[in-house]
Amino acid sequence: MIEVADGRVKVQGAMVIASAAALKEEGESALMDGALVVDLAEVAEADSSAVAVLLAWTRVANDRKQALSIVGAPESIRSLAVLYGVADLLPMA
Repeated sequence: MIEVADGRVKVQGAMVIASAAALKEEGESALMDGALVVDLAEVAEADSSAVAVLLAWTRVANDRKQALSIVGAPESIRSLAVLYGVADLLPMA
């Protein structure tokens, strides 16, 4: 699911409703430990819960005054963020 190394949260596999709660918790923990980059390049499947998780992580980073960067977002996540009108809220590179 999530691998954390060198300030980077690497998400692997699916970002779907079944894994959303665990992903949210694991990612928030990594952010609290100082991770600043979320790498989505290995996300194989995503639904709208992926956007919700990314918004939650962004909120945590903002609350901590951290500059979060989301890299490697697949087109499915980008499209959902645009569809829901939240693309501008997510720091996607």
